[in-house]
Amino acid sequence: MPTIAEKRAAFRALHENGFFVIPNAWDAGSVVRLSGLGFRAIASTSAGAAWAAGKNDGELGLEAVLAHLRLLVEATDLPVNADFENGFADAPDEVAANVTRALATGVSGISIEDWSGSGMYDLGLAVDRIAAARAAIDAVDPAVMLIGRNENFRVPGMTPAASIARAVAYAEAGADCLFVPFILDPGAVAELVAAVAPKPVNVVVHDFDEGIAEFARLGVRRCSVGGALAGTVWKAFDAAAQTLKRCEPV
Repeated sequence: MPTIAEKRAAFRALHENGFFVIPNAWDAGSVVRLSGLGFRAIASTSAGAAWAAGKNDGELGLEAVLAHLRLLVEATDLPVNADFENGFADAPDEVAANVTRALATGVSGISIEDWSGSGMYDLGLAVDRIAAARAAIDAVDPAVMLIGRNENFRVPGMTPAASIARAVAYAEAGADCLFVPFILDPGAVAELVAAVAPKPVNVVVHDFDEGIAEFARLGVRRCSVGGALAGTVWKAFDAAAQTLKRCEPV
């Protein structure tokens, strides 16, 4: 079993060049199965974790998420990237405190998004929150990756240019990797990659096909899948359960 320090060093090295897929696990079983398939890192998914707990995305509290991250880290030899939503706080100092607690679970990367749960943080506050997360990481272990995430899809009419500007600001504030979930147009992706270079970019994909290779050609460093794998499992579960129910004599 590699040490936490070894996992963190390996995870950071993955971002230095090339391309990798980072699937999102939602429980111990899924992380063990994904680890056995040869992936080089695992990410958590707030949506998948919530569904597994019988809740909707965003309904898990800080304590539940910390326990969930610890479970994932302990179930795999691979580095784990934490979907840490908005840091479970608005104020930068509270984000920093919660990030410090998340690092104690052994995660190798942590993402902080700019959506409060009801609206997009003003850019200045969003940048301060990333800077606070960076300072918290540096105080514990600078090897941990900080992912700055812009929740562009939650704001109708938010342009790719506005999202890219936020990504640049988050990179300058200390984010190691930038993530704008629904910038998928090749031209916009290439613009994002160039704008934050040499820092790496994450793209989320929901179609598991040759399109993933296209992102690699555009200079994207990694692709995650968000709640797509968990959603696929639950759809199959629902279909099977409905079939079972129809077989019940009336």
